[in-house]
Amino acid sequence: MTWEEVAGLPSPPVAVLPVGAVEAHGPHLPLATDVIIAEAMAREGGARLAARGHEVVLLPALAYTAAPFAASFAGTLSLRPETATSLVVDIGRALAAHGAAVLAIANAHLDPTHLGSLHAAVRELRETTTLAVAFPDLTRKPWAPRLTEEFRTGACHAGRFEGSVVLAERPEWVRDAIRTALPPNWSSLSVAIREGKRTFEEAGGPRAYFGDPAAASAAEGRATVAALGEILAEAVEEALRAAE
Repeated sequence: MTWEEVAGLPSPPVAVLPVGAVEAHGPHLPLATDVIIAEAMAREGGARLAARGHEVVLLPALAYTAAPFAASFAGTLSLRPETATSLVVDIGRALAAHGAAVLAIANAHLDPTHLGSLHAAVRELRETTTLAVAFPDLTRKPWAPRLTEEFRTGACHAGRFEGSVVLAERPEWVRDAIRTALPPNWSSLSVAIREGKRTFEEAGGPRAYFGDPAAASAAEGRATVAALGEILAEAVEEALRAAE
């Protein structure tokens, strides 16, 4: 869109921000995996909101954030958590200044430090602006139980859950000969985090993957994108109701 097209929108828009990371996702998925998933979630959620009568704009993805769990793996680019918070706050304030109705965060990066940065940003925006903010944290209820079985086990980094979405969205970016030969790694990241582990290596993922990459499929990926889109749409409508 041009600036004049944005200025001419008939009603204050829902601005959807895809948030991912540049980090290791096994030997078979690209560093941009979380960005790919976040953009799919944003696109699908935005389409559902538009079909329900909302004005929606999709923002360019925020691809850099805190990623300390994968920081030792080549290619991972990790920001300080306060930098990530400031980026989201500044984006939200700019949107508020231009009259946006809602900032919807379509987040696909689940590193606990990053999630803390997003929650801090949401709190600050709610305290200092009139902007409604929708941030469905996929690691929490009611959203987590609506995703796949592998996701719920916590063994879901670059495994079947994420691999399926990338197969659906960017199949040419998957190293499929490597993917189909990888054995499952059932070490649970969520359990490791509760136990105080701080890296993929400590959590039992020496090749930066968890779950069952070989079981991934494009069909499951499409179903997962639909679920993520509905989660985002519901979170936005909940935020709008709370702002009334």
